[in-house]
Amino acid sequence: MNNRNTGAMMGAGLAAGLAIGVALGLLYAPQSGKKTRAMLKKRVVELQDAAGEMAEDIKERAGSMMDMAKERMRVGGDSHIQG
Repeated sequence: MNNRNTGAMMGAGLAAGLAIGVALGLLYAPQSGKKTRAMLKKRVVELQDAAGEMAEDIKERAGSMMDMAKERMRVGGDSHIQG
């Protein structure tokens, strides 16, 4: 696994851990159901935003990797034609 994949996996693990921690904290919080639901809604929106940003980052990295692979194929293909 390369560093980029490791970073993406670490980010996904961090987001999952954060979601679990927030959910458990809200379940055991000593406050009214209305306040708990409002906090939960806020946290869900925050997690959705974070997941969207992470997905966009992964998409950009995948595009860059595809471009690099295409360039390597083009350069490698040219060397076989010339040699």
